Amino acid sequence: MGKRRQNKQLFTSLSKKQKKHLKEFGEEHPFHDVVNERPEKIEIVELPASPEQSDAEPDDLEEDEEEPEQKTAYQKLLSTLSQHTTNDQSEEEESTDDEEEEEELLGEGDSDGVGDDSEEEDEDEEEESEDADEDMTKVLEGEEEKEKEKQGDDEEFVDKEHESQFCLENNFMGEEQEDTESTSEHDNKDMFLQHLDTELSEEDVQKITSGSKTKTQITWPKLGTLLCTNSLEKFGPIGSQKDTNPPVFHKLLETCWKDLNQTSNPKGAAGGVSPFQLELLALMGSYKDLYYPETCPLNQGPQVRSAYCLHAVNHVLKANSQVLAHNTQLREWKTQAKPGADPQDEPRDQGLTRPKVLILVPFRGGALHIVQTLISLLESKGKKMVVSNKKRFKEEFGEEEEDDKPSNLQRPDDYHAIFSGNVDDHFRIGISIIRSSVRLYAPFYSSDIIIASPLGLRTVLGAEGENKRDFDFLSSIEMLVVDQTDVFLMQNWEHVLHVMKHMNLQPLDSHGVDFSRVRMWNLNNWARHYRQTLVFSSIQDPQINNILTKQCFNYRGQIATKNIPNTGSICQVLVQLPHVFQMFSSHSFMDHDARFQFFIEKVLPQYRDSVMSHTMIYIPSYFDYVRLRNYMKKEEMNFISICEYSSKSEVSRGRHFFQKGDKQFLLFTERFHFYKRYTIKGIQNLIFYGLPSYPHFYSEVCNMLSASGQGEEASWTCTALYSRYDAHKLAAITGAKRAGQMLHSNKTVHLFVTGGEDR
Repeated sequence: MGKRRQNKQLFTSLSKKQKKHLKEFGEEHPFHDVVNERPEKIEIVELPASPEQSDAEPDDLEEDEEEPEQKTAYQKLLSTLSQHTTNDQSEEEESTDDEEEEEELLGEGDSDGVGDDSEEEDEDEEEESEDADEDMTKVLEGEEEKEKEKQGDDEEFVDKEHESQFCLENNFMGEEQEDTESTSEHDNKDMFLQHLDTELSEEDVQKITSGSKTKTQITWPKLGTLLCTNSLEKFGPIGSQKDTNPPVFHKLLETCWKDLNQTSNPKGAAGGVSPFQLELLALMGSYKDLYYPETCPLNQGPQVRSAYCLHAVNHVLKANSQVLAHNTQLREWKTQAKPGADPQDEPRDQGLTRPKVLILVPFRGGALHIVQTLISLLESKGKKMVVSNKKRFKEEFGEEEEDDKPSNLQRPDDYHAIFSGNVDDHFRIGISIIRSSVRLYAPFYSSDIIIASPLGLRTVLGAEGENKRDFDFLSSIEMLVVDQTDVFLMQNWEHVLHVMKHMNLQPLDSHGVDFSRVRMWNLNNWARHYRQTLVFSSIQDPQINNILTKQCFNYRGQIATKNIPNTGSICQVLVQLPHVFQMFSSHSFMDHDARFQFFIEKVLPQYRDSVMSHTMIYIPSYFDYVRLRNYMKKEEMNFISICEYSSKSEVSRGRHFFQKGDKQFLLFTERFHFYKRYTIKGIQNLIFYGLPSYPHFYSEVCNMLSASGQGEEASWTCTALYSRYDAHKLAAITGAKRAGQMLHSNKTVHLFVTGGEDR
């Protein structure tokens, strides 16, 4: 038994190939004798110049042989690689057949009788393993080819041809730019330098995080009423429009920034900067957070996009020029420094990672317009920019074919403005800018600007517990632009919140950063207090306000426009219709239970009679839609439902049954109306389970009652539910004055009638 146990211990230390060779030939292969422990010592023999020098004493030779051998780093690396590959190759094979072969080989040691069948089986196993290895190599080669083809979908786009050209560490300031940059660098009026060079104290950071703020209001000619919020007294509110200086632009932008609107109006409209854009640029140049919730996609949308693109590229050019100028100074100092001189302190001009600007947009079409605007701003008259990977960018972000969309369907202008171009919502792209060159599809850690959708970033950021996730590239973002924020509410707001939670966190890896050049507030994990956040939306919503109050901590404060709508969208209702607004008590904005209980106890029983047929229920939230649908199924009510996830056949079938009266109720989600804008025919009774997020949706849905053409205006009804937390939505629908009266009134029911005879 002792011999058998000893053989078993020797056998377990062998690899798969060694076991098979031992079973076939009865001994180990000589190749494996020398690679068990360590590689054999390599001796370099130098021939002596004369025979006398070759006579060495035998004692000296023995001492040399007895000294322990020291491996070089290269030999250690080779030994680890060889062990790793052999272990990987043998792990899976040994796990299945170790016990069987162990018994066979141990049986061979006790008795010499071995059957021929076992040898044939072993040969078959060898052939099968070789075939499996060949198949595996083919599969891996195929996967590598697929990865190369899909390289554009990965954020780590490798472009070795342009890597050194766009690397900040290896570039220096050109001779013709040194004078201009040195003078602009010491310009005290430049808010870029003032903002980044300001050093905060521990007391300042505690004041910002405590939440104590002072609020002041000021009026500007174009933007209207501005609400300024500040945490630190020394960085007070913005002044009047006349007292606010325009931002200082980089040399490359000094001549062309006034032709800003030529990018948004390529057909030859007015190309000068509008007064509205000048006020926006003045607010952005103050490096305070900005919230502008009046960005109409038709009018202000293109102007806002051009303004923040100019501000972003100006910030990137100044930051990169500062780094390149300091690289030049350090190089000159190293060449002129005398030996033994004290080393010069390196300037702190960088973050922990290179990306400085993050722009969130909902669709690829918006990213296309942003990149085109950035390139046109950098191209001065008579000078073209060198843009890498431009052809690929146009192929992936260009307009898609619209064969599946019906041409005879009439949709409003705001729909065409939002959904024009490529409407894919899963994308991300990095952009790096050096001098007069732009590289698209740059790796994130080599990019200056990242343009992405929340979904595109979510797939990279991952979630807690996932093995493959990365969010270090967001650690040093100095400017965050959230454009068309209202569209994110119609997509998935959780993705936006997930991105905001991973902004300006301490990175998990150094990523090759030179810590001697990193700013101290980055090392102190105070980067979020220096980040400027620009939020643009077409509506005011509590969820958007929550981002500014809970996720933004800029030490310079915030600015938000607070213009009160005088007339609401109810004035655009053309049909003669009584509007009944019923108020219910609620404890919070997210109190869905109170709304649901009020609806099923007070409102729904009035419409359950068969006389109240053709009733459509407009539901803004998908979760409320699912809850109400399940309740109606449980109560066995006669209804049909249409949501954003319904197929075309389900939608057409539901619209047909509802129009004919086969179904008494129609559940209709706000997202379906946002993405489709179908006209529902046959509506006689309309219920707004919640006020629409977009005020013009209220008038659009109400005007659907006239689509049936049956002439039953006398029996039409409209009921809308609201709480005191729906103040913004109510003011946008009924007007600010009426909304104030409704919210402070003792009555909970208010009636409006639209569509009276013309006087």
